[in-house]
Amino acid sequence: MAHGAHHSPLLTPRPDLELARECEMCLGWGTVVTRDGDHELCRTCQPLPEDDEAVARPDA
Repeated sequence: MAHGAHHSPLLTPRPDLELARECEMCLGWGTVVTRDGDHELCRTCQPLPEDDEAVARPDA
């Protein structure tokens, strides 16, 4: 039996599609889906939001 997507209180992040256009990681979508099923901005083509400067990426 098929199940629908889980309802999340968080909105899907808004990517800059101009930056994502030629990205091979996200295939131009600007977001990727994690193993948990959450949408995140693509780390390859999308910059960190300016208000999150103090937050370092785990791979940095």
